[in-house]
Amino acid sequence: MACLLETPIRMSVLSEVTASSRHYVDRLFDPDPQKVLQGVIDMKNAVIGNNKQKANLIVLGAVPRLLYLLQQETSSTELKTECAVVLGSLAMGTENNVKSLLDCHIIPALLQGLLSSDLKFIEACLRCLRTIFTSPVTPEELLYTGPDHQTILFNHGAVQNIAHLLTSVSYKVRMQALKCFSVLAFENPQVSMTLVNVLVDGELLPQIFVKMLQRDKPIEMQLTSAKCLTYMCRAGAIRTDDNCIVLKTLPCLVRMCSKERLLEERVEGAETLAYLIEPDVELQRIASITDHLIAMLADYFKYPSSVSAITDIKRLDHDLKHAHELRQAAFKLYASLGANDEDIRKKIIETENMMDRIVTGLSESSVKVRLAAVRCLHSLSRSVQQLRTSFQDHAVWKPLMKVLQNAPDEILVVASSMLCNLLLEFSPSKEPILESGAVELLCGLTQSENPALRVNGIWALMNMAFQAEQKIKADILRSLSTEQLFRLLSDSDLNVLMKTLGLLRNLLSTRPHIDKIMSTHGKQIMQAVTLILEGEHNIEVKEQTLCILANIADGTTAKELIMTNDDILQKIKYYMGHSHVKLQLAAMVCISNLVWNEEEGSQERQDKLRDMGIVDILHKLSQSPDSNLCDKAKTALQQYLA
Repeated sequence: MACLLETPIRMSVLSEVTASSRHYVDRLFDPDPQKVLQGVIDMKNAVIGNNKQKANLIVLGAVPRLLYLLQQETSSTELKTECAVVLGSLAMGTENNVKSLLDCHIIPALLQGLLSSDLKFIEACLRCLRTIFTSPVTPEELLYTGPDHQTILFNHGAVQNIAHLLTSVSYKVRMQALKCFSVLAFENPQVSMTLVNVLVDGELLPQIFVKMLQRDKPIEMQLTSAKCLTYMCRAGAIRTDDNCIVLKTLPCLVRMCSKERLLEERVEGAETLAYLIEPDVELQRIASITDHLIAMLADYFKYPSSVSAITDIKRLDHDLKHAHELRQAAFKLYASLGANDEDIRKKIIETENMMDRIVTGLSESSVKVRLAAVRCLHSLSRSVQQLRTSFQDHAVWKPLMKVLQNAPDEILVVASSMLCNLLLEFSPSKEPILESGAVELLCGLTQSENPALRVNGIWALMNMAFQAEQKIKADILRSLSTEQLFRLLSDSDLNVLMKTLGLLRNLLSTRPHIDKIMSTHGKQIMQAVTLILEGEHNIEVKEQTLCILANIADGTTAKELIMTNDDILQKIKYYMGHSHVKLQLAAMVCISNLVWNEEEGSQERQDKLRDMGIVDILHKLSQSPDSNLCDKAKTALQQYLA
């Protein structure tokens, strides 16, 4: 009988809780504002420490109503404050609670609340935001990385209001102000340009930041100040050769990479330095010779230390936790250091076991480490010498092909960029990569929704086709298909279009290859050429297309596809008289190849082109002030005279 009694008792308790929860929600809709306020206060008291009650209220739809009341201009400040407090309390429940709050777009509502003049309401909004952003389910970018949020803060006077806090007697206040400036300046030229001219007690902000990164200041302050100056430099507000960057910021960040610093500081220092020097070759050279940085970074790979040598469990946990971050930071910094300079790349590769470490990094469990390792390899792959030596010795192409089989887009983009380099004609890796099924893989990338992957896929195929054997060219065309080729030629991304034209140009080189390809795909290729020459495209696209026509005109049998196509001939004639010399030159090469008198059928071709008025245009162009155009016109005319 006891078992039978348990069920109805539980049901009655559940009904009671649900009924009371419903009562709290219903009171939020009372027409009397005072009763609504009292209802929110009662709700606040009911949810404190009661996760079940919190969950019930969320399910019953309390959150949208609370957010509505919080944003209504007619709501009293006291009501808005109490709503923010209840929402903060709900956020302190389970992760599902936080997800529900995020789904109701709580963050924009709370950020808007920060514009209030009432301190208690602002504090309640801030407390709620802090609770939400400390939850692991909340994406950090919702607040920090959006330029829209930076602009909102900037437009509401954040710079002026925060600047004076840098002189506060409280260290905590100074640090929070610094951190705020680093967030505001990140990848934001508008804010950064303003910051360089802000005066605080007669001193410019960059000068204050420089003082804050001096050796006698706390490490946290040095690092954050260096970040501020780094972000302002990358946003174009401070020159890369400015003393505050070369003599202050860069050396400070290199110091942060030394063994004496905590692991977290070494990670932050290396990543910030990598970002600072990434686009500037001179900064890369300076960094590479500062405090033996390249050798110093090798130590980043020595964590975790030997487990048997560590008796302190806390230290072991600490080392394990930061091992991935250290390797990621080192790879990033090596990638930036070696981005442009051959000597620096050589030093990096000669660092102890470096190639082995990078290759191992390609199969790390951490996506971030894998991405950083691929970036590092990509940077080093820009060296012709290293492609022929170290990359071949370590068979780098094998793990790279493995990475390309199954990886997130962000890794695929960098890995496929690197593959483009490994497929250059002088790379010894080109042959084994081809044998491992690269053609199908790359043709697959050209169908990606990600334009960067489409570009890299077609770019790698373009490199693969350069001076390639007929079989490889046939494999590319078969795997790609003419339908996909057409799609790529009408791609909205200009880079995709240009690389596709480059691929066609490389496929249509060497006479036997030109004739063979045009005999099987001539109709479709001529159709594609016509579409592009008729379309609204820039000079570079039109020039590349005319160069493809010039290659076709160099074929033995393929040139007849041009000669029997009056539409194409008229287009070539039109571009001979174009105002842009590049297009005139490309059209001239077509004509020269068509009228060359040593080839069979040249007389008939010359006669047809003369009837079209081509010879008259050649005479006119032989007087051109452009020496190249003049020479080419004279050469073509000589074919008529011979």
